[in-house]
Parts: sequence; C-alpha cells; structure tokens
Amino acid sequence: MILVLLGPPGAGKGTQAKGLEDRHALVQLSTGDMLRAAVAAGTDLGRKAGDIMDRGELVPDELVIGLIAERMDADGGPKGFILDGFPRTIGQAEALDRLLGERNKTVDRVIVIAVDDDALVARIIGRFTCAGCGEGYHDVFKKPKVADVCDRCGGSEFTRRPDDTEEVVRARLKAYYAQTEPLIGYYEQQGKVASVDGMADIETVEKEIDEALKGV
Repeated sequence: MILVLLGPPGAGKGTQAKGLEDRHALVQLSTGDMLRAAVAAGTDLGRKAGDIMDRGELVPDELVIGLIAERMDADGGPKGFILDGFPRTIGQAEALDRLLGERNKTVDRVIVIAVDDDALVARIIGRFTCAGCGEGYHDVFKKPKVADVCDRCGGSEFTRRPDDTEEVVRARLKAYYAQTEPLIGYYEQQGKVASVDGMADIETVEKEIDEALKGV
C-alpha cells in the first residue's frame, strides 16, 4: 500500500502518519528526514543535496525523487509506505507516478486532511512545549494541570516556535493553497482521493482514515 497525505501545515499529517505506521505496518517516508540522512551518510545524492542546501537553495525535484527511489530500492524497500511532504506540486506528482510506474507500483490512496483555516491558525499559534522534556501543550486545548508546571517532568520553562505566529501561518497556508492544493484535483481524476475532517479529535480522524483504506 502506498499512501500520500495531503493537508496544510498543522493539519496533523505527522501525527496520523505515525499512527498509520503502527496500525498498518507502513513506513513513513519523510523527504526532509531522508535529505538529512543522505547528507549525514555522505551518499552521492546527499553530497549534492548538502551543497545546494548550504547555498540556501531549494533541492530540485530530481534529487528528491532520486532519494525516494534509493529508499524504495534499499534492501528490497518497504512493502508499503506513506509519503508526507511530497509531492507538493503537480510536476512532483507526475515524476512520482513515473518512478512508481517503473517499479510496477502506483499511489493507492491519497488522504486529504481537511481543516478550517481560522481554527487551524488558532491551533498552531497556541502551541507551546516544555523545554525540559518536550511535552506539548496548548493555550486552549491542552493546558498543564498546574499552571506553568509541566505535567510530565515538573519543569517550569516552556518554549514556543518562533514561526508559530498568525502572520507566518497564514503565509504558509497561502503557499499551500497555491502550490499543493491543485494536487487534490490531479489525484481525484485518478479516483484515489478520500477526505477526512482534520478538525476532529485524533482518534476520530484515525477511524475516518482507516475507513477510507478499506479495500485498498
């Protein structure tokens, strides 16, 4: 089974990918993680990607596709996997289809995690984390049981990501709708899209995704 997760930043793709790994014995292929691993390992593709990133430039599609191909082919490759963070454009989706076609594979299902923009912004800008143990909290949805004290480790120092501001989040949403949302139409033409309510609680989203995967 080959799955693609689509949804704007903060929609919960990473959380759902982890759950899918556990429930369906799939492997999450995160292009960001693969790039960092290839650079650290010093592979040919890793050295090329590292030079490009050192210059502050975007890694071209062909290098990312090459990394995915390497991961698929290493030790026989994973039997099934989840793509999170790729493809982001129609061109990348077409390149992915060619790569999979060469291996007699195809994307089986595209899960779109749909969200309300205003609710998503509130979800993201309210996030904060314990500096000691990394436990995550939220100003509204998950406050520490005792104010300013971490439930997990008892620490009292918390941090917020500098890019978790409304201005930055709305800019990222705008980029998503301009570049990535057209992928939904691309995959709908192939009859592969299932949409779930990303504003529901995690367990409900998991159930909706599992229902969408029946018969795949």
